[in-house]
Amino acid sequence: MTRPQASSQEQINNDQVIVTRWDFPPGAETGWHRHAHDYVIVPIHDGVMLLETSDGHREVTLQAGVCYNRLEGTEHNVINNSETPFSFVEVELK
Repeated sequence: MTRPQASSQEQINNDQVIVTRWDFPPGAETGWHRHAHDYVIVPIHDGVMLLETSDGHREVTLQAGVCYNRLEGTEHNVINNSETPFSFVEVELK
């Protein structure tokens, strides 16, 4: 199954951080990727993500303004698993 691609807009890239806004229409995905830095996710909208990982798949509920973090090396595909669009800001720590 071919999914639409989530869109991203890099907003800051300096010596300390990379800040990227991600927008996900329903069903959109990032594609498989591995994070090169520790990072923090700041949800802008509520939503439900499907995370595909090498260890299996799981659903994660996003709540606007409720942040979480992950470590460098995280590898996954992020999919909007809800019927409404959502967005988040990713802050990578260099």
